[in-house]
Amino acid sequence: MRPAMDLWSRLKNSLQKELDFKDLSEERGDKSFAGEHHDNGREAPGQTAFQIENRPIEPERKKLKRPSIFKWVLFVIFIAYLLVSYYRVPLLTRLGRYLVVEHPITKADLIVCLMGKPVERGLAAADIYRKGLASHIFVGREKLPDGNNMLVKRGIHYPEERDLLIMMMKGLGVPRSAFITSESFVEGTIGEAKVIREIARKRGLRSLIIVTSPSHTRRACLTFQKVFEKDRAKIMLMPSRYSKFKAEEWWKSREYVREVIIEYQKLLYYALKYF
Repeated sequence: MRPAMDLWSRLKNSLQKELDFKDLSEERGDKSFAGEHHDNGREAPGQTAFQIENRPIEPERKKLKRPSIFKWVLFVIFIAYLLVSYYRVPLLTRLGRYLVVEHPITKADLIVCLMGKPVERGLAAADIYRKGLASHIFVGREKLPDGNNMLVKRGIHYPEERDLLIMMMKGLGVPRSAFITSESFVEGTIGEAKVIREIARKRGLRSLIIVTSPSHTRRACLTFQKVFEKDRAKIMLMPSRYSKFKAEEWWKSREYVREVIIEYQKLLYYALKYF
């Protein structure tokens, strides 16, 4: 009988403790799990020495770093490379076409064969003359090479480019009387345009056909229009068909790649200084 009484007493005490713990939890508004007991930070007898928080355990979030400026630059370069690679042919073709200017050619007072590439330009100028579109051809005089004065002192004649060009066009059927020249040396397209303007004013010439290489026509057109803007002269550009320059494939030749790069450099220089 005694063991039964002891067992009943232990069960009663245990039940009483559970009821006391439940009442205390409800009074404090404690939302902890059943079996947990907090008493101002002290563990209750028989409780473990740690507390379990009533919230899910989540991994700590890593702070995201913003991309550096260097990474943005690399990204932009990569996108630009993709665009240029995809649109390379259309872009390069446009660059080539922009340099080429060609006007409808009508009868004029003077054909101007610009210096620089005498063979391809001289052939085109001779064709225009034989078609009867003008009665005279202007040929400029380039600066003499270093050492030419020593040749003169020794009685040696070194042919100038002007002389060679005239000789070539005479062989193509242009009479010597059709040529107009100047003793002034010309330097660059702007120098030629100024010399021709003085000749045109003296002779009363009002229309010009400018013959040059295809890649040079844009700068030549802008230069002559600028120099003759007060004279109201008609300026017509004719690119030589004897040039192998093609706007659709100029980048395939090292010669024309160099030519286009230099021409754009000169265009920028002329735009800043003259236009």
